Amino acid sequence: MKSLYTSTVTATGGRGNGTAKSPDGLVDFKIGTPKELGGNDDGYNPEQLFAAGYSNCYLGAIKFVAGKEQPPVRVTPDATVTAKVTLGSRDDGGGFELAVAMDVHLPGVDKAKAEEIAQKAHTVCPYSWSLRGNVDVKTTVV
Repeated sequence: MKSLYTSTVTATGGRGNGTAKSPDGLVDFKIGTPKELGGNDDGYNPEQLFAAGYSNCYLGAIKFVAGKEQPPVRVTPDATVTAKVTLGSRDDGGGFELAVAMDVHLPGVDKAKAEEIAQKAHTVCPYSWSLRGNVDVKTTVV
């Protein structure tokens, strides 16, 4: 892999009473636990952060793929990707796993073309590429 960029964030304290901070100070917030997991929703949780990162990265991949189509497909500024990240216990009882449902909305793009672009984007997006074979990712064009 040719390195293009490295991000650094340090976690302290862990889920429920922790923080996440970057050296430049742009990331600096409390890490909480959702009520569904026994917490009190008093900070961002890792699943929210993962959903934010993945949905933004995947939308960028969609724009990249759309621009490479012949002719290029215009992705409007109101295009959205909603990532729903689910934390669950593994069937083998050995720990936890994630599942992701992606809702893709590309206004003005024919549904069949949007579905084609969405699938191609999974080969470009580093999140999708890294998760392949490990995390169940379902994509729906809405």
